[in-house]
Amino acid sequence: MARTRAYRNGVLVGEDFAVDQVSEYLEDPDCRVWVDVCKPDLDELHLIADELSLHGLALEDAVTERQRPKLDRYETHLFLTVYEVDLDVGTGRLTTDELAAFVTKQALVTVRKSETFDIEHVVKRWDDSPDLTKYGVAFLLHGLLDHVVDSYFDAVQALDDEIEGLEDMLFDDRPHDVEVQRRSFELRKSLVLLRRVVVPMREVVNSMMRRDLQVVGDEMTPYYQDVYDHVLRATEWTESLRDLVTTILETNLTIQGNRLNSIMKKVTSWAAVIAVPTAITGFYGQNVPYPGFGQPGGFWTSTLLTVAGSVTLYLAFRRKDWI
Repeated sequence: MARTRAYRNGVLVGEDFAVDQVSEYLEDPDCRVWVDVCKPDLDELHLIADELSLHGLALEDAVTERQRPKLDRYETHLFLTVYEVDLDVGTGRLTTDELAAFVTKQALVTVRKSETFDIEHVVKRWDDSPDLTKYGVAFLLHGLLDHVVDSYFDAVQALDDEIEGLEDMLFDDRPHDVEVQRRSFELRKSLVLLRRVVVPMREVVNSMMRRDLQVVGDEMTPYYQDVYDHVLRATEWTESLRDLVTTILETNLTIQGNRLNSIMKKVTSWAAVIAVPTAITGFYGQNVPYPGFGQPGGFWTSTLLTVAGSVTLYLAFRRKDWI
């Protein structure tokens, strides 16, 4: 079922009325109407289109998923596509909920592509600002855009916290190479998706404030300018976090290389220490006579050389921190 509201001079005068009554409310020039539908088919939207004279191409975009965030201009209305985002901190996965909107001088129609879009929070924003409802569709649209942009900030803040956790794991005494790599790729994938929906919103909000569209009046312009500023900040934050994740991946590879070099250095040092007694015992194991051959003095000489050579190399490598 469609959810509906009607405002007259900023005062709520009707709610949850039938869609076919929208045109009756709009006969009053002081009335503003909001209609919300969730996962409608094209036939259901045609009823609303007949009430508001909506363009056929916009109707097709409204029921087609995975549209790019955009603002299209038609003769009788504007068509808007935006995305609400949410980050699952446990998995690092970013989910998006698409919403399409038709904007006329007297009406706002929102078309949710899924039930998970938090439209109740948008309604609460409207109810919490009764002093602004007199600005009509511009106010309703601002509440919607402000909610969407706030979801960007929540997601990017959560991503920032997760990346800080990656930095702590990176320099932990215990190696977390596999976890760091897996988590880094998950967060980078979410950042790429977030950037895909945040960057186009700059143009959407900026275009909305154009005077020739006659949607945003002088009274609401500062509020839209604030939303635009938030979009810019979210975009810059997303870009910096994406660069930071790339840096973490590169640093992790560098740390792995340094750790491998340290291990190889220690293994080589021990191999050098072991090589001394191997060389000495190999020399004394020859089957030809040599000084001390077949005598106790030869045994003690080889033993002394083995111990002295091994200890000398051990102390030298220890002093250079190779062991």
